[in-house]
Amino acid sequence: WPCTVCPMAVAQTGSGPGGRSPSGWWFVKRSLDVDSRFVLLRLSLVMKLKRILMVLLIVYVSIPFIIKLCPSIQAKLVFLNFVRMPYFIDLQKPADQGLNHTHNFYLQPETGLSIGVWHTVPARMWKEAQGKAGDWYESTFGSAHPVILYLHGNGGDHRVQLYKVLSSLGYHVVTFDYRGWDALFVYDWLKRRLNEELPLYIWGHSLGRGRVATNLVRRLSDRGSPPDALILESPFTNIREEARSHPFSMVYRYLPGFDWFFLDAITANNIRFASDENVNHISCPVLILHAEDDGVVPFHLGKKLYNLASRSKSLSGHKVQFVPFPSALAYKHKFIYRSPELPNILR
Repeated sequence: WPCTVCPMAVAQTGSGPGGRSPSGWWFVKRSLDVDSRFVLLRLSLVMKLKRILMVLLIVYVSIPFIIKLCPSIQAKLVFLNFVRMPYFIDLQKPADQGLNHTHNFYLQPETGLSIGVWHTVPARMWKEAQGKAGDWYESTFGSAHPVILYLHGNGGDHRVQLYKVLSSLGYHVVTFDYRGWDALFVYDWLKRRLNEELPLYIWGHSLGRGRVATNLVRRLSDRGSPPDALILESPFTNIREEARSHPFSMVYRYLPGFDWFFLDAITANNIRFASDENVNHISCPVLILHAEDDGVVPFHLGKKLYNLASRSKSLSGHKVQFVPFPSALAYKHKFIYRSPELPNILR
């Protein structure tokens, strides 16, 4: 019989050029397409990464020049007065923060300028304070409870928690949003309303300490009316040493020109915060509190300030105390108020 081949068999076993089946060619072509797309994607990602790195490099190089040439920007970065933390709160309603024995009011240190003030009464007056107006709060300064004028640093809920702690310990707490010598105006306003025997302490935290507290107490000491004590929480010696140690400076700290771009610019901008100088003109007891694990103001700067204060002639005869808090407690820069030892320390 003549050899015949079924057409179906030819369709199933037929081959393309070179003996390769059509399905085999389809598979090779698909593999090549996948490889091409992968290569293109990879090249695209590399190009995007290069562009991102270039932008970051430009920003990195530009920042020192911007800060050097624009003192106003530098001042904003130091004071962070454009940052509101927490953001979504109404500062006119301290009760919303759990301070329902606190009165919000305003003072005018100069014409056309109002500053917001909070007055938190001692916790034992909590019930009596409900629903009371400003006149009642002002009258409580005639009580036997001591007063703390608190000068805060930059933002944070820790302030409110500290007010609660100090209130529970029997203190009036007066705090406000300030500029420079507004603190002197508020201090004098308070003094006029207190009994002469009632202690008035000044407490400064971080930038509140550097910017205002030691400057204020120096001026009060120079005029012969220092407060009953100065309490410094997480303090630094001066702004140059703090700027060099601050975490934000880490990416520039070891580069040539760091002092010229940043530190000299700070000095030229008349931002000094020279507490290391001020302690030589202060004449009242000084208490310094600092956590060893403070990542914003290094512990060694608080210790250095204490060493300078303990040798100050103006502080001779006054108690100068330094209280460290071990790293294991994790109080860092803002949480010293959590210490159960605070009541004993403040006595």
